[in-house]
Amino acid sequence: MVNKDQVAGVAKQVKGSVKEAAGKATGNRQTQAEGTADRIAGKVQKAYGDVKDKVRKAL
Repeated sequence: MVNKDQVAGVAKQVKGSVKEAAGKATGNRQTQAEGTADRIAGKVQKAYGDVKDKVRKAL
């Protein structure tokens, strides 16, 4: 079962990837950096959701 942290994490990763690509395409380093940060934050949030899911299944 997928929890909200997993879904939100994947959504944040996608948003970050798009923002990062837009920053690269336009040469805007600020947007590119923000996209990278969003993508990494999404990975962390998804990993947190994965751990929560494993703990829930273990109980």
